Amino acid sequence: MQQPPTAHDRAFIARNSTERERLKTLTERLGDHELRLPLEDGWTVAAAFAHLAFWDRRVLALLEYWQQHGVAPSPYDADVFNAALLPLCLALSPDHAVQLALESAEAVDHAIEQLSDDMLTEIVTLAQPPRLERALHRREHINDIERVLAQ
Repeated sequence: MQQPPTAHDRAFIARNSTERERLKTLTERLGDHELRLPLEDGWTVAAAFAHLAFWDRRVLALLEYWQQHGVAPSPYDADVFNAALLPLCLALSPDHAVQLALESAEAVDHAIEQLSDDMLTEIVTLAQPPRLERALHRREHINDIERVLAQ
């Protein structure tokens, strides 16, 4: 398991950027047919983009909240969130899901890049810190999508 970043190690920011660009490149070559392809467990390619947008927005919302109110734990059950999100993600138009994923990735990466060393330290020392290395989540789903496209 990868260790969370520290205020002195911001190499994850470059990885976030790399995977954000990879996400953008992937979306540029997908048409409506590819966006509607099924993934596992009832998800589609487009729904996976909406899923990525949600989780990036969750981190962004936490960062904005913590800027105003201080850093505090924010536990959640990812499986329950994902189950609740699936119908909403499927209801979005594929184009809108892609747009949300790209905009959300850009916004959260920018917010993470702007974190002060003190705030970053507070966040990574939480018992359950949010995954500031957004690249890990993006890479997982980009790889899943690319596997489906290769079939």
